[in-house]
Amino acid sequence: MALSLACSGAAVAQEERSIEADHSSEAVDMLPTGQEVSQTVIDLAGWIKASNDTVGYPFAVIDKANAQILVFDGKGKLRGAAPALFGSDKGDYSDPSVTKYALKDIPQGQRTTPAGRFIGGYGPSLDTGRVLWMDFDTAVSIHPTATGVKSERRPERLASPAPDDNRITNGCINVDPGFYAKVIKPTFEKGGLFFVLPEVMAMADVFPDFVESQSTAQHKEGKRPRRERAEARDGVSP
Repeated sequence: MALSLACSGAAVAQEERSIEADHSSEAVDMLPTGQEVSQTVIDLAGWIKASNDTVGYPFAVIDKANAQILVFDGKGKLRGAAPALFGSDKGDYSDPSVTKYALKDIPQGQRTTPAGRFIGGYGPSLDTGRVLWMDFDTAVSIHPTATGVKSERRPERLASPAPDDNRITNGCINVDPGFYAKVIKPTFEKGGLFFVLPEVMAMADVFPDFVESQSTAQHKEGKRPRRERAEARDGVSP
């Protein structure tokens, strides 16, 4: 994976996009070999940083369709990227009524990981102690993968490059224990924000401000003189 992000800090002021590569040796890359990060994730991460949407708090961009989680510190610097496990049922809405069930009793069809922008942090739980809640209202947390039921093969699913293998949880997000200890826990010790891309709903319905900013940027790009657009594309300074 190329650990490079579209960081449009200058773009917000100048209404243009710039690309800033993060080659930090501190970034932990655990994505399967050959698995790339989507342009949508790159653009969303750049917009979050440029707009200062998190007001200095760390954040994660979570892509259910490609089974990935990317973690950033409060300055928007990439801390790590890794595969993740998600709800066994596809969908972008989680019914708060699922909290009345024990995990094993959540009905099929309701084992979803919701999409959207969430403000989360560590807090107590009834059965597993202190956990990182992504969305407390629907009891969705981020935690290390446990061997649990061996037939579920959760560690093997994380290692698989096929995203469809990663749909196995009751709605929570599971990551490799090493990634959790090195990246997730220290980054979100004081809380943070979580941006989960939709897999059924339209991006415009989940992140309307981001989609509008992309449309505006593309419109402005289209109005630039042809020679200037070509120079920008080829990395030539006018």
